[in-house]
Amino acid sequence: MKYIIAFSFCFCFASAFCQQLQLHYDARHTIDPSYNAKNFATLYFEYFKTQDSGKAFFKPGSFLLKMQADFLGEQSNLGKFYMQVSETFRLWQPKIFLNVQYSGGLGITVPKEYSYYINNTFSLGLAYPFKWKNAYLSSVINYKYIPYKKSSSDFLYTLYWWKGLSNYKQEFSGDFSIWTENKNHGDDFTKDMHGKRFFFFAEPQYWYNLNKQFSVGTKLNMYYHVYTNQNLFEIYPTLGVRCKL
Repeated sequence: MKYIIAFSFCFCFASAFCQQLQLHYDARHTIDPSYNAKNFATLYFEYFKTQDSGKAFFKPGSFLLKMQADFLGEQSNLGKFYMQVSETFRLWQPKIFLNVQYSGGLGITVPKEYSYYINNTFSLGLAYPFKWKNAYLSSVINYKYIPYKKSSSDFLYTLYWWKGLSNYKQEFSGDFSIWTENKNHGDDFTKDMHGKRFFFFAEPQYWYNLNKQFSVGTKLNMYYHVYTNQNLFEIYPTLGVRCKL
């Protein structure tokens, strides 16, 4: 019941500026109980806007705001929050854009003294939006900086995509990212580590549109080195409902 109330509240709050809201049930504990303490619900919303006049000296491209709240705390309280915001723009005619991005968040654990930050990440690079076989894509390569005690400067590559199917009755969308980070963050836990660690994250989504506003579907959360240092590739599907605004 509390997820329905939360979804309704965010729908009312975000309707003026959000394009879509999603509510997912993540059954990762049922799928892989040895690495996941519980199943939980996730509330996700996204605002995306494309604007490009092609005439002004400063030509804004796409703006993206993503927020995610995981209800994985005690009694299904909010246990993790993540935010990402990015903007693209260009000062020239070729449609290759500068990309500026920030992400960060926090997590609450039991016991609470092990709660953590999702470290601030600042990225700057290039984005190239294009169309291929009736699919809309954007390829983004960034320089990424994380201010650990011993900072890490690395590459970050992301591909976004969206494609309508069956006369837009169905949609296939999502993104995947690959990047590296220093193993040594300058803290006691990592001070003896050396070299770089490779990361992979993806969230492909499938939606079936019930009407112009509401959809049902699934998202695959795919991780490598995101939640564990072990060389373990994790895939956790969800069941979701979506509201387009």
